[in-house]
Amino acid sequence: MTQNANLYAQFERNFPEDRHGTLLRCADGKVYSYADAEQESARIANCLLRIGAQPGERVTVQVEKSPFNLFLYLACLRAGLVYHPLNTAYRANELKYFLDNAEPRIVVCEAAAEELISSLLPARGISLLSLEQDGAGSLTARAADCSVEIDTAPAAADDMAALLYSSGTTGRPKGIVLTHDNLYFWIHTLANAWGFSSRDCLLHALPIYHVHGLFAALGCVLMSGASMEWLQRFDTDQVMQRLPRSTVMMGVPTFYTRLLANPDFGAELCGTIRLFISGSAPLLAQTFAEFEARTGHAILERYGMTETGMITSNPLHGRRRAGSAGLPLPGVEVRVVDEHDAATDRGDTGNLQVRGPNVFPGYWRMPGQTAEDFTVDGFFNTGDQACVEEDGYLSIVGRSKDMIISGGLNVYPREVELVIDQMDGVGESAVIGVEDADFGEAVVAVVTPLGEAPVAEALLAHCRQNLANYKVPKQVQYLEQMPRNAMGKVQKNLLRDYFAKP
Repeated sequence: MTQNANLYAQFERNFPEDRHGTLLRCADGKVYSYADAEQESARIANCLLRIGAQPGERVTVQVEKSPFNLFLYLACLRAGLVYHPLNTAYRANELKYFLDNAEPRIVVCEAAAEELISSLLPARGISLLSLEQDGAGSLTARAADCSVEIDTAPAAADDMAALLYSSGTTGRPKGIVLTHDNLYFWIHTLANAWGFSSRDCLLHALPIYHVHGLFAALGCVLMSGASMEWLQRFDTDQVMQRLPRSTVMMGVPTFYTRLLANPDFGAELCGTIRLFISGSAPLLAQTFAEFEARTGHAILERYGMTETGMITSNPLHGRRRAGSAGLPLPGVEVRVVDEHDAATDRGDTGNLQVRGPNVFPGYWRMPGQTAEDFTVDGFFNTGDQACVEEDGYLSIVGRSKDMIISGGLNVYPREVELVIDQMDGVGESAVIGVEDADFGEAVVAVVTPLGEAPVAEALLAHCRQNLANYKVPKQVQYLEQMPRNAMGKVQKNLLRDYFAKP
């Protein structure tokens, strides 16, 4: 009999024998066991199926991080449904696109957002449910009388498990199809590469609408039967309180810079920690060195993206190199090529491409874009510029698509520019990222005025109304004209250099 490839079935094989062991401990002291996760996710899965959802249909979720959000994710897997998480910061015009494009069967949101989301739903026949941080809401109310038993839905390796969106350089978000096998391969690979076991306790302060917190962090825990110290969001004081009860911490570079900014943070708080991991944005060599000097721990930096999961990692045992993304993970092929897809020499910079079971099959309902981003021999073009050193370590040196990573979240300039260009008084805009000690990169809007230029505060208020907070520029700069190359293209590299320092 063929083994069920459903990701939940893979997790379940690694749950502790004693299901009453701790899965997560919350900041308010509440503790949830693996048995709680099994029972609550079964109730929710049965509820979703009773509502009428069919395997393969999407469940769009925009709720705050909570244990019940985790149970909902597991319920979707168990029911054979496709989990589609959304950042809680998205505004109405952003939500409208996702709902139209994903065509969900069920939408789960917070009660306060029900009226807004109801007005955005593209068609009849979509069930709208609420879920609050404390587990209250119409979803849990309807699930209360559902069975705590369910057979995990059978899934083929190439069945879709999750749908996540990554905004394109044109401003049109692209749906990224992730299969059960994609997720299992790289989660299982990471759990082994980073030495996860049932003895570990992960400090989880990441959001779970994002690959990092949802698949990498939760995945390593569920794939090893480990436990978690569960924080709704990163808070320096709370993290410092929980570190002595943890063995692993995953974070974005901003987490580590904020810890270092606290004079009370040091080695004495890290006595139980065996591993600090950083990703989602480049870690500055200065942060790496300062953290090691303060704590004695060399942060393990890794590299990945939504379309591929994890690609490379610095070693668990061996040298962790500051500023390096590390070595390719087992089973993952990487190559650096020139503009003609010919391999470059070691140490030379080129376009990074990747191939392996971790790589997604394509974009949701965008066959043209999929064909454009894959080579004829099956490598995915990451859009990143990289070089491989003589010893095989990979360094990411730039992004050919001008993407900004601010606080570990991707910001695509074109999406912000389209919003800014709607304003009276804006002749043209260019959005760039500049180095920032806290966020890694800060979003900066450069504007050429048309007539009377909009006041910076008004421009930022307009952005806040139409964009998630993390996409809103931190500052606005004005220029009479943009620097351009011979083909008339704005030279954002010159803008970044010009505005790099205050």
